[in-house]
Amino acid sequence: MPIGNVKWFNNVKGFGFIVSDDYKDDLFAHFSSIQMEGYKTLKAGQAVEFETVKSERGIHAVNIQPIEMEVDNKATEKANDSVTA
Repeated sequence: MPIGNVKWFNNVKGFGFIVSDDYKDDLFAHFSSIQMEGYKTLKAGQAVEFETVKSERGIHAVNIQPIEMEVDNKATEKANDSVTA
């Protein structure tokens, strides 16, 4: 599956766009194509895996799956400590 990043996503309208090095144009992303539990939304800059389909209006990302990034808890704690100090 190709990997890309969310360019922007409008929660009110339920769509946005994904950019990927594998495609020249931005890819349309509709909330109904997001594979996750609960409220289906994406955030700008978020990494995602997806499949594509061609339509009359361009390439659409489908089967969009957010990629969970590992968080360095020690680095996060240190950053939080410096903010509260």
